Amino acid sequence: MQQYSVMIQEKKYYIIHKPCNVLSQFTDKFGRKTISDLFDFPKEVYPIGRLDYDSEGLLLLSDDKKMVDLILNPKFKHEKEYLVQVEGRITEKAARDISEGVLIEGKKTLPAKVKIQESGFSYPERNPPIRERKSIPTSWIKVIITEGRNRQVRKMTAAVGFPTLRLIRIRIANIEIKELKPGEVRELSCAEISVLKELLNFKE
Repeated sequence: MQQYSVMIQEKKYYIIHKPCNVLSQFTDKFGRKTISDLFDFPKEVYPIGRLDYDSEGLLLLSDDKKMVDLILNPKFKHEKEYLVQVEGRITEKAARDISEGVLIEGKKTLPAKVKIQESGFSYPERNPPIRERKSIPTSWIKVIITEGRNRQVRKMTAAVGFPTLRLIRIRIANIEIKELKPGEVRELSCAEISVLKELLNFKE
């Protein structure tokens, strides 16, 4: 009896630290820089969600369509964590207002976790640098949301009077950007994938 060997293709899971002014897609008809300029991803691997052109930080990619659907499903309310540099010295009241929810386009945002970073907090400079005005200071907050509305964090800080100058996503669920530098890519570890699947109640 003839036997056939079956090759089981393993799914791929990547994390990329997307720099500012890079599209979270593989092609662009206007010739702007995309994530395909940073790494030669295998076929069938696609970004999970998106990160705006002018935003930085963690972007997940995979060819696991079931995992993609679960991560994008709003019912799971997995956390997304951001470092946000805003124009002006943000107040405790403004931070509290964001945490309790603000109106964006007629709909209130879900409760968020907001923490003002200590005075003197800094993050490696961005390329290109942020817009700065000598007469107006800046400050940093950490924001954790469970929604994914369009440009949500930027609209939240603007709603309380502190426009966002810089936005860096540092975590999605259990996946953290940690020491990954802008433009760098790595595959997720088995441990990271296992915990993520558990959080999403992923069933093979």
